[in-house]
Amino acid sequence: MAKVTPTAKKLLLGREIAYLRDRAGLSQSEAAALIEKRQSQFTALESGQASITPGDLRLLLGGLGVTEEQHISALLELRRGNHQRGRWTGIRSLYNEDFRTLVDLEEHCDLIRTVECEVPPGLLQCEAFTRALYSYAHTGPDLDDRVQARLARQAIYHKPEPPQAAFVISESALRRQYGPPEVMREQIDYMIALSTLPNVRLQVLPFKTRVQSASIRDGFVLLRIPSPGVAGPLEFAYTENEAELRYLDDKRTVTILDTAWARLAGAALSFDDSREFLRVVADEYC
Repeated sequence: MAKVTPTAKKLLLGREIAYLRDRAGLSQSEAAALIEKRQSQFTALESGQASITPGDLRLLLGGLGVTEEQHISALLELRRGNHQRGRWTGIRSLYNEDFRTLVDLEEHCDLIRTVECEVPPGLLQCEAFTRALYSYAHTGPDLDDRVQARLARQAIYHKPEPPQAAFVISESALRRQYGPPEVMREQIDYMIALSTLPNVRLQVLPFKTRVQSASIRDGFVLLRIPSPGVAGPLEFAYTENEAELRYLDDKRTVTILDTAWARLAGAALSFDDSREFLRVVADEYC
């Protein structure tokens, strides 16, 4: 089993295997022995860090007591989806290895919830704003490609079965100037337009609103990825800073951030009032 970059389908398959192993009452060492692998290799498989052959997967599922062909086929399909060649070519090759996991999770999730304090999230950025952000470090064709790579993530809004995307944005992200006034106005107008999509919910948290959570200070993303198996959906929290990106799937952390999300969304303006607030701020950039 070769080590691989975690993707949504690898993570789903690994979680399903871990659930089935636990249900069968086997340790990782015992389950690994079913397919003649080391425990370390099996640990990597369960964490989405390794691949498995179709034959080994069938053998493993049989050893774990999975006999329903529909269930086996669903897990084989997950495994098959892990081996799509060319996924990270072209402008998608500009996503660094760590960030590719987020892009893949976005493409497979059914719910994204984002809290942002200082800058509009990438999923809400217009081309001019993204260009202004990147122009400090990139020029020419490299700049163009990086802008298009970021904008490409927004294609998820228009899939046949798009995710529900909800955002709580601090007023600071609207007033912090990353470009000239005309770019800032275009960015806010773009957010207003996106907020009218049936699967996008955008709320603003004004400075004057009293909050009971410091989570707005740091920001985070919560993602839910549906599973075709019996283990239930994957739930991840994503955080980032200048030094690192972090993917957190332990239940305690996700629950804490889920509670923080509920508090911040409850304190933020309603959807209609948020659009009106955005219009007021946009007019100030005239």
